[in-house]
Amino acid sequence: MGTNYQYIPCALQEELRRIANAIVAPGKGILAADESPGSMEKRFSPYNIPNTEENRRQYRQLMFTTENLQDYISGVILHNETLYQKADNGKTFGDLLRHRGILVGIKVDKGIVPLPGTLDEGTTEGLDDLYCRCGKYKRDGCDFAKWRCVLKIGKQTPSFQAIMENTNILARYASICQSQGLVPIVEPEVLIDGDHDIIRAQKVTETVLAAQYKALNDHHVFLEGTLLKPNMILPGQSSCRRNSPEEVAYVTVQSFLRAVPAAVPDIFQAYCGRSITLLILFSENILSRHFL
Repeated sequence: MGTNYQYIPCALQEELRRIANAIVAPGKGILAADESPGSMEKRFSPYNIPNTEENRRQYRQLMFTTENLQDYISGVILHNETLYQKADNGKTFGDLLRHRGILVGIKVDKGIVPLPGTLDEGTTEGLDDLYCRCGKYKRDGCDFAKWRCVLKIGKQTPSFQAIMENTNILARYASICQSQGLVPIVEPEVLIDGDHDIIRAQKVTETVLAAQYKALNDHHVFLEGTLLKPNMILPGQSSCRRNSPEEVAYVTVQSFLRAVPAAVPDIFQAYCGRSITLLILFSENILSRHFL
């Protein structure tokens, strides 16, 4: 492999670093409000609410106008539809959030599709016009982006093909985002479907994360201007063994220490009650023993 390449310009590095550090401000988190119009049906149908654009707009407005939201949320991930919808006061939701000091993010993948030649594995679409879309989103006020790939654990999965395909797609996405001034959230999610135990989940996750950072390196991605959103390490949903929150937290942090480079500013995970609280506590404890 050739090594005759250049890093992104220093000014762009500093811009990406600034955005990433703002997103990971202490005591704050990211609000994911990037469900597609189709996915919103799952939220509305239990309450017999019609899944119309106006109802989706009002639902988003309810969240984005929450009192003191900026004290707890550093960034919000939007869907393309939501980015250009307007609040009752005439401001776009993007402008509304920026006015409150909240960074605007955008979901840029176009969904999961089958990966031919594999045992029911998938990949994620959306690279073809991503460069142009990222440039437009940056001009329209976005500062970061999200792209999700998924991998399945089975007797013969994830396959080498699926790991290589998905980690390289995420690396290409990250490279394109950074070229346009967007901080990429890299999300290689290992699903919890299956009957595997937590040790199998840990090994697969570490293998995927190692492949992911190899791919990011191959694509010359500036790690200080990225964020990681991985899966929490859990046994399969059909597993007969249930691990304690302490065990889940420990093996999850252990895997991050093994596979995630220190240059990455932060790791985000979806809120999962007591497990995520213990994950934070274990993380602080382990990091203090190893790095401080």
